[in-house]
Amino acid sequence: MHSPLRDQPDFASSVIVTAQQMQAVEATIFAEGMPVAALMEKVAGKVARWIMQHFPRDRFPLVGCIVGPGHNGGDALVVARELHHRGYQMLIWYPFAQVKELTAQHKAYLEYLGVRFTQASEELNFCDLLIDGGFGLGLTRPLTGELATGIRTLNTGTVPVVSIDLPSGLESNTGEVLGVAVQATHTLCLGLWKLGLLQDRAQPWVGQCHLIPFDVPLTALQPALQDQPPPCCLTAAAAIARLPLPRSPIAHKYTAGHALLIAGSRQYAGAALLAAQGALASGVGMLTLVVPESLRLMVVSQLPEALVIGATETAQGAIAALPDDWEWDRYDVVACGPGLTIDAASVVKAVLQSDRPLVLDADGLNSLAQEDDPKGRLAARTAPTLLTPHVGEFRRLFPQPWQAAASPSLAASQAAIAAHSTLILKGAISAIAHADGQLWFNPDSSAALARGGSGDVLTGLVTGLAAQLAQTAVTDTMLLDAAIAAVWWHAQTGRAIAAQQTELGCPASELAKQLPRVLAEQLQTANATAPVW
Repeated sequence: MHSPLRDQPDFASSVIVTAQQMQAVEATIFAEGMPVAALMEKVAGKVARWIMQHFPRDRFPLVGCIVGPGHNGGDALVVARELHHRGYQMLIWYPFAQVKELTAQHKAYLEYLGVRFTQASEELNFCDLLIDGGFGLGLTRPLTGELATGIRTLNTGTVPVVSIDLPSGLESNTGEVLGVAVQATHTLCLGLWKLGLLQDRAQPWVGQCHLIPFDVPLTALQPALQDQPPPCCLTAAAAIARLPLPRSPIAHKYTAGHALLIAGSRQYAGAALLAAQGALASGVGMLTLVVPESLRLMVVSQLPEALVIGATETAQGAIAALPDDWEWDRYDVVACGPGLTIDAASVVKAVLQSDRPLVLDADGLNSLAQEDDPKGRLAARTAPTLLTPHVGEFRRLFPQPWQAAASPSLAASQAAIAAHSTLILKGAISAIAHADGQLWFNPDSSAALARGGSGDVLTGLVTGLAAQLAQTAVTDTMLLDAAIAAVWWHAQTGRAIAAQQTELGCPASELAKQLPRVLAEQLQTANATAPVW
């Protein structure tokens, strides 16, 4: 198993914690001698430098601050002090009568410096930039009263907002809005990533997330994790380490993996093409594609690199059955589902009974959901299984974890454990869950991927990578490694296309085409930033 503690030198910059775990880490740091005031100065200094770098004074001269009663408010006041000393004009909205002692001390010093305070939140609408230091970690009650009214008003404006740690009003673990929340342009997450920020439901509020590390020692972090595999952010380093690179100089097509893709129907012929394009972009040595016989010649003309097999089909144009003498052991990994329609349910059953590592997507998942015990069927498989549902498919396949879990990502983790499978829950921030409890989030994605066919490309990509990784060994984490590499690579390609062609300019066919180019650019960047010994 890939242990983040063992394998990742940047573990503290990728681990994700709950509010309770973060509070335990801070309690340890303070108990071991770090003064609260010193840590506040360190963190706020980093935040102030980030703001000065991204929002220079000549363009954003007047900065407003929302200041809460706790240490999140204290952080904001220290940031305000540092910006004041650098020539910014500061305006502080401070709607609380009772505050923590350290926060009150910083308020008093800012008053001594002549910084202006206000009780009228509407004055902040005239600022060039807002800093949200209202409520950060551990908020459990809905925001009400004057604060809630003020936040609603500020959310109607166009002033950029930088939230410290979490946007005020977001629940730290689930990302739910507690009554009302600040709609941030940027969120500067302090020390360690917070679980709530990585939930899809939080994305309209957090804007762009950035980690502001403050050198959390592993000796403080490990006890808070209680020897459990913590959720982690998917980093470039983690993904690149799992790619089938470098390739042996004496490699040939039979040693670079053989993937089998069962996909398509007369109605959804494009899904088979897109999944195959994703697989070919992965660098897999050989690809066999099974489609309905009526599609075979068209697919051959589009995909000359693939071995295309035409299967018998139903009256509706779905694959009816595989050949009687089918030899599963010719293939390293099998993928099944894109464009199949549920008329191909008998084919899905045959695939589930095979002894091959399996990637199940789309109508493969929908067909499985019609069985009495999908989790039991998956758990009984002798080979690794990867499921790639979007939220709707996941709800149909695993209704109980979805209904009972506090968040979709927790539901995905529970389902992966129960089904002895790896699972990619696709969304704005995709979550990757494994049967051993590992949970990964991909924070760097793009709405450009919200296009029909994008998931088909991902299915092909992860299948091709898995077939190559299988050449080394078929392990319990092989499909997890392929999923980590594929989700990151797929998302980075979407981001790169969006940067050049906007979020509207990323059709799935272009996504598949650009995969190799974007990976080459990412590898160049990684090599350029690697330390030189």
